[in-house]
Amino acid sequence: QVQLVESGGGLVQAGGSLRLSCVVSGGAFSTYTMAWFRQAPGNERDFVAGITWSGGNTEYTDSVKGRFTISRDNAKNTVFLQMNTLKPEDAAVYYCAARFLGGVKKTRDEYTSWGQGTQVTVSS
Repeated sequence: QVQLVESGGGLVQAGGSLRLSCVVSGGAFSTYTMAWFRQAPGNERDFVAGITWSGGNTEYTDSVKGRFTISRDNAKNTVFLQMNTLKPEDAAVYYCAARFLGGVKKTRDEYTSWGQGTQVTVSS
């Protein structure tokens, strides 16, 4: 059973930064393509960023390009999301997700394992 545990969320002022982490256990981390999704109240859970199992390809939703960076450390079974220049509209619960091999997908149904989420709040 693959387990994903996110951390690093919190309250930050607009323009600030946060670094989210997601530790994966119970599976071969290096075989998982990983992604971050987010869900604000009343909204769907939307794709934010993804990174392939090899780390060779990353993708981002347009609204975070140039501000967010996804990375992974296979030795630590961890995927990161560095979030800079945060805006109030970035506030949401951020979820880590995993899918076995394959490329980055932007739809939640493509991912088979999910974390419980970490709250990000951005004050204006």
